[in-house]
Amino acid sequence: MLGDCLDSIEAQEFDGSIEVVIADGGSSDDTVAIAEGRGCLVVDNPGKTGEAGKARAFHASSGKLVALVDSDNILPGADWLTRMTAPFAEPDIAGSEPIEYTVRPSDSRLTRYCALMGMNDPLCYFLGNYDRMCVLSGRWTGLPVDSTDRGDYLDVKLRGGSIPTIGANGFIVRRELLELLEIGDYLFDIDVVARLVELGHDRFAKVKVGIVHLYGTGLRTFARKQLRRIRDFSFYSSQGMRSYPWGSSRSLGLARFILSCVFLVPLVYQAVKGHRRKPDSAWLLHVPACLVTLAVYGYGYIEGRVSPREQERSRWRQ
Repeated sequence: MLGDCLDSIEAQEFDGSIEVVIADGGSSDDTVAIAEGRGCLVVDNPGKTGEAGKARAFHASSGKLVALVDSDNILPGADWLTRMTAPFAEPDIAGSEPIEYTVRPSDSRLTRYCALMGMNDPLCYFLGNYDRMCVLSGRWTGLPVDSTDRGDYLDVKLRGGSIPTIGANGFIVRRELLELLEIGDYLFDIDVVARLVELGHDRFAKVKVGIVHLYGTGLRTFARKQLRRIRDFSFYSSQGMRSYPWGSSRSLGLARFILSCVFLVPLVYQAVKGHRRKPDSAWLLHVPACLVTLAVYGYGYIEGRVSPREQERSRWRQ
């Protein structure tokens, strides 16, 4: 995937310099050779996690704008970077993010499902805190946010307690603002926006472009990533390192999710609704993805209360 990601960056018709820094968390394949062969700066990531890697890469970079692009992302279109950085002509815009995930017929069913949902975690649909266009809702977030249409992007003004999960897969932010946050050994992407809003930097651009996120190939991969997500969240929360505000509606949304999984009918209805709006066999994954999420999160929550631990990375594979 890394080669395709770098191809899409090299294809950008961008009037400015681009610096690519890759944090390698101990890969055993050709990651380093591919990156160095493309002229990328490779830094070591002893922490192995994506959050530790982003912090290492940020500290090694020098650009005025920092784009968090993962190795499983592909920038669709040679004008992607130009359009994504255009909103920064407005001095009050703190960051920008694509408004949707790009759906490609050639991608795996799981990748298409996540793109159609506009999120990688179906629980977020019930909580409303997703941040990309969702076929089911017809909106890019389920939270109440103030926005003004500026043509090529939405000028969004956020407020505490109602912050979508902005910050990953193509998020761009001003370096000077990241430096205000005094990033240490970890950079938790969705926490960045919440912390900036607290400091009064509350305007963000949702640019009317997409981004490809190659999430995985099947439910087994999905389950492993969900377990990693809940374990890491429980562990870092127990260490007082997480700050994203889940909002006052969290309990209600969680109850809706659990009841939908128990009775199944709401999930089936959502899958049918999604297929009618945008026909794709990927909607067959909606019911099992929600059930897997409930089971894995239930297990992870109990484990996190008893003995929180970070997900083991030594044998991690995509």
